[in-house]
Amino acid sequence: MIYLDVTIMGQPYRLACKEGEQATLRDAVRYLDGKMTVLRDSGKVKGNDRIAVMAALSVAAEFLSVKSPQGPLSDMSMLEVKQKLEVMHSVLDKALAPQENLS
Repeated sequence: MIYLDVTIMGQPYRLACKEGEQATLRDAVRYLDGKMTVLRDSGKVKGNDRIAVMAALSVAAEFLSVKSPQGPLSDMSMLEVKQKLEVMHSVLDKALAPQENLS
């Protein structure tokens, strides 16, 4: 485990990450810091906790709306893929339930 010292909205943090993942973590920190700084500077959101929650919601919404660039799921957002997987799990659970009673 490696520890990185980073700053988010002027606050220092020591974060742990795996060997070789430092660049990705630093990119994530820069991205989050940017989101939080924009929210703070807009003056519409007050308090670091609220800024952090609003930034997290923004990042989550972006993630869930991202579409795969190619492949069979390229026309679906991450949220749509997640919903389809949940439906598939439900169908499989119902189909396999009678099998559990055979033993």
